[in-house]
Amino acid sequence: MPSTSPALVMFAAGVGIPILAALNAALGQRLGSPVGAALVLFAVAFLTAAMAGLFARPSFSGLFASPVHLFGAGVLIAFYVLSITWIAPSFGIGNAVFFVLIGQLVSAAVIDHFGLFGARVLPMTPLRALGLAAMAGGVFLTQMAGRA
Repeated sequence: MPSTSPALVMFAAGVGIPILAALNAALGQRLGSPVGAALVLFAVAFLTAAMAGLFARPSFSGLFASPVHLFGAGVLIAFYVLSITWIAPSFGIGNAVFFVLIGQLVSAAVIDHFGLFGARVLPMTPLRALGLAAMAGGVFLTQMAGRA
């Protein structure tokens, strides 16, 4: 079982994902442009990260020696923000986040199982597969309960 502090931080990050989706989707509608809302979000995020950098004093010494594929994270976060901002208003925040969560469960299991990107290897066992299926089923039931 993970330590409480990292677990609470990650719980808070998880709480923020649907809030981010709802806020940016609403901004996209107000601006009439999901891309415009994404640009505003990334500008605010950049300023926030820059302020955090004033305190953390990050090192960029290995930046240019880093493999190009590591910069794919920026492409993925842009894809997430653009897709959730565009799709959530018509598809629903709950539905959008449901599919994001399912995607996270599947990709996290694959990354852990194969130790991709330097992650610690955590093999897929029948018990772990059952747990992931239970989580996915629970997320599915929360969406179906809202339709009843």
